[in-house]
Amino acid sequence: MEDLRARLNFRPALFCAFGLSCGLLLYGKIFFGEIKPCDFLFPAVFLLLALPPLKRGRVFAIFLTVVLFFGAGMLSLHLFTLRFSSAAAAGEYRLMGTVVSISHKRGYSVVTLDDLFLDGEPQGGKCRVTFGEEEEIALSDILVCDASLSPVNARDAERDRYARYCFSEDIRYLASVSGAERAGRSKDPFLKVSAALYDILHKNMGEEQADLAYALLTGNSGDLDEGLSETVRQGGIAHIFAISGLHIGILYSAVYLCARPLKRLRFLPALAAAALYCAFCGFTVSSVRAVLMCAVLGTTRSLGRKYDFPGSVALAAVATLLFFPAQWYSVGMRLSYGACLGLALFAGSFGRLFARLRFPRFLGGYLSASLAVQIFVFPILFDAFGYVPALSVVWNLFLVPLLPALFLCTFVCALLSLVIPPAASFFLLFPAGGFTALLYLLSAAEAPLTIAGFALGAGGAVWLTGCLMLSPRVRLRPLLRGCAFAGLALLFALSLTLENVVFYGCRIDCYAREDAYAALVRTSSERVLVTGGDISLEECREFLRRTYGGGLTAVIVLAEDEVAGANTAAFLPAERVCLRDECETGLARRIDFGERVEAGGLLFCYETRTKLVLYAEGAAVEIDFTGVSALGADLFVGSASSGLKYFLRNGIIKTL
Repeated sequence: MEDLRARLNFRPALFCAFGLSCGLLLYGKIFFGEIKPCDFLFPAVFLLLALPPLKRGRVFAIFLTVVLFFGAGMLSLHLFTLRFSSAAAAGEYRLMGTVVSISHKRGYSVVTLDDLFLDGEPQGGKCRVTFGEEEEIALSDILVCDASLSPVNARDAERDRYARYCFSEDIRYLASVSGAERAGRSKDPFLKVSAALYDILHKNMGEEQADLAYALLTGNSGDLDEGLSETVRQGGIAHIFAISGLHIGILYSAVYLCARPLKRLRFLPALAAAALYCAFCGFTVSSVRAVLMCAVLGTTRSLGRKYDFPGSVALAAVATLLFFPAQWYSVGMRLSYGACLGLALFAGSFGRLFARLRFPRFLGGYLSASLAVQIFVFPILFDAFGYVPALSVVWNLFLVPLLPALFLCTFVCALLSLVIPPAASFFLLFPAGGFTALLYLLSAAEAPLTIAGFALGAGGAVWLTGCLMLSPRVRLRPLLRGCAFAGLALLFALSLTLENVVFYGCRIDCYAREDAYAALVRTSSERVLVTGGDISLEECREFLRRTYGGGLTAVIVLAEDEVAGANTAAFLPAERVCLRDECETGLARRIDFGERVEAGGLLFCYETRTKLVLYAEGAAVEIDFTGVSALGADLFVGSASSGLKYFLRNGIIKTL
């Protein structure tokens, strides 16, 4: 007999979140001009699974809910985009703003200003300003300076990852200034406390320990050493230094246990503490989500009802995205909600599996939660960083159990230090020891293993769709589930093959960020990287990490400063480095000089130091990173074409 139960339960909040996300997705794709059929694979499959059984009332309820929130999503993102794009024109201004975040780098500081005034007129959004190292700037300072502002182009958000970050954080201007005057301090109490916390940690702890403690308590990891920060990301433990549901959950649980005498109402002080901490951390997406989910959890338990985890995740997503639609482009938002969806879809199944295998309860619970998260956020991590940590499950096995003790100890000791400053050195002695041990532990993983060197392409959408189809939350017969798994696995393998293997013709992948450019030219046997502008070694590696992880036939440098370009190219895995004009590079490795570079069936001919022509597959393509048009088949690699892919065959250049 046919099972007439719904394949997906009708949770109003879940379908509200689904409609809202679809509206944001479609508007973004239309606005940025990047619509691809694979983008809508997951929504289409979700609807196909959600509609049966086709009862009139159910279908009407789903249709009405999805359509209303679909429109709300498009409208909210449209209004935000209009506000973002209404930024003042580029030019010289007298800039005034409040410091809300600081990242100290080698030789300079990057400061984010809010509550902006340009020539005395209030402006919306934020401004990111680069200062010299000698500038002493603190949180909550109100700065005044003469600045040359460059507005961020919203249309670059889909192609340029830095522009996407600025769009999601409402950073509308970029500027670089030599100095600033202080016009006072903000009256925001949370900013004042954060500034006082920064000062007291750095006065009473070692610099590295203080940076780790501040990152753990506030989520601001901008001061972490670049090498340490990269180790943390590649190890898959960056969530420890980003205020997430884990931190909010630890604080909520601690206060909840201490308020036991209040019985059913003890969730109220716990929720108040979590909300205050969320405000202190600047209402980050993950912290807001965690607070909303704690509110639902506490309310349902106090009323004696069953907690609906997927429903609470969906409710938090609706509340977040309705008021902050640009967070749809935030990596933190996608990872935070993706991790929760992974837990909702697979944690129970993995938990039962490990219980049958007689794993210890703690180990089985940890592994089930970790695997459930990793299986869903895999394509999100790959899209955001170009790699996936290979040993994150192992690292988190050691660090996650220690986090509650370290976080609560640091939180309490920092709070006591703020209340009794003369005793700060004594109070902070305890967490300092913990962070010293953590530094030793992290130093043992200076080069964590990662999975990288290829592009997912449509495979990301296929992977997420496969997660939905295989989830026990979706009621499917075993035969249908098996067929779906086999079909999606085949489609995933096909997507990866088409995205990364060149069987015929010539393929060109492009990279552009500010004044850094690159183009990877691939045939079935040759791999040639063309670099230009002021591209750094790390930017080259990031580009190759996202496109191709093997050895290169050659690196061709297009730059006025050929020596600097050669010094970058020399550290890439290439058989040879090619420059146009003979010069002294000071490098031990061999450098080829000349106006012609041949690689298999590819021929590159320099026109100038910054321009060359590629002859391949019967086509002549001018590669000019300056963006000056000369030929109909020019390959433009600028902010408008970053990340585009081209395919040459039979004398025709096509955009993929």
